[in-house]
Amino acid sequence: MIKVFLVDDEIVIREGIRTSFPWEKTEYVLVGEAPDGEMALPMIRDTQPDILVTDIRMPFMDGMELCAAVRSQMPWIGIIILSGYDEFEYARKGIQLGVREYMLKPVTAEELKQALDRVSESMRKEQQGRASGRGSSDQRFVTEKMLSSLYSEDQREGDALAVVEQMRGMGISIAAQRYAVIDAAFDPVERGYEGLTELAEGSGGIVHVSPCRTGGRVLVLGDNEEDTEERAYAFGASIATELERIGCGGIRISIGEIVETPEQIYQSLRSARHIRHVLTDQTESAPRIVGVREFSEGSGERSAAVMTARAKMYLAEHYQNGNLMLQDAAKAVGMSNSRFSTVFAQECGKTFTEYLTGLRLEKAKELLRNTDRRSSEIAFQVGYNDSHYFSYLFKKNTGMTPGEYRSGKQEGGSAEK
Repeated sequence: MIKVFLVDDEIVIREGIRTSFPWEKTEYVLVGEAPDGEMALPMIRDTQPDILVTDIRMPFMDGMELCAAVRSQMPWIGIIILSGYDEFEYARKGIQLGVREYMLKPVTAEELKQALDRVSESMRKEQQGRASGRGSSDQRFVTEKMLSSLYSEDQREGDALAVVEQMRGMGISIAAQRYAVIDAAFDPVERGYEGLTELAEGSGGIVHVSPCRTGGRVLVLGDNEEDTEERAYAFGASIATELERIGCGGIRISIGEIVETPEQIYQSLRSARHIRHVLTDQTESAPRIVGVREFSEGSGERSAAVMTARAKMYLAEHYQNGNLMLQDAAKAVGMSNSRFSTVFAQECGKTFTEYLTGLRLEKAKELLRNTDRRSSEIAFQVGYNDSHYFSYLFKKNTGMTPGEYRSGKQEGGSAEK
């Protein structure tokens, strides 16, 4: 299954792609859509798509800004740009932002299918190419050894800076304004580490991995504290998804404190490793990803439960707002977007997007059962400005259109599936 996310400010374009593309007959699944980049970015973090299809000219955050943000935080996502004819040359500049395909509007279902096939095949070949070249790569071995030396408690003054300079001489830059270490444990280690390496190699240099006895360690580079936290949680979520996909178990991922200098990288590892050891001692139901901030706020699970309860209350009060976004809920509980997305999903067993969709659809069912309001009115009342998208989601989640659900209830039969 290859997950696709769609961004376009024109409802007719989104509806056309959503309804005309034969999703059920292909390996692709539409996991979400948004009318602009500002709304899309947190949803992309939440749904973890493989491919992003985006328009260029949109309000609030346009396609180029969105591509830049995705490239910075989730560079393993393949990008397809939709553009009008007069934007096409401008769109070509997106090559620096990891754009793999450009499509002129209007787009047919067959054209989109061909583009998705080309992008997914290209991504597969890149992964295979990286995998085939790893076994004979002396540079990989040396790089891993040098990274591992940054995690040694026996470092002397100046050792870390010397490693940074040595790696620079090899053409690998790990110089940054901020650093965070992710300590990941999984089983089997060898298979999981290969998956971890593939993710890192597709990151555009923002993360670097090295092996350890229980799994792998990830050095995350950032420009400031917020940027580093976003990248660390986004990559941590991707690690968990990929390890699960390739059949690994015992997944425990801990995110250490954010530090400012190469000499402090060991300090970040130490905090991450402590959290991971505590997680390992807990039951299988313990969260798979925990950062030092949740952990220091009490017990990771208790602070997460309190945050989630507050977030659910916020959603219950604001679900009718059609412009409600993940970052609104994150702000309400005092978390960064990626951190909130990760913690909320682990605590609820659903992503933020899935939970909000479920909440809205349950409210819609109540209105369909108990009122005579039109479906389009109900859509607006539960937070959907696009009634066609509401109908699409309703059928996708219940197996019935809103009208069929209402008819089933009125006839005394069961409309639930």
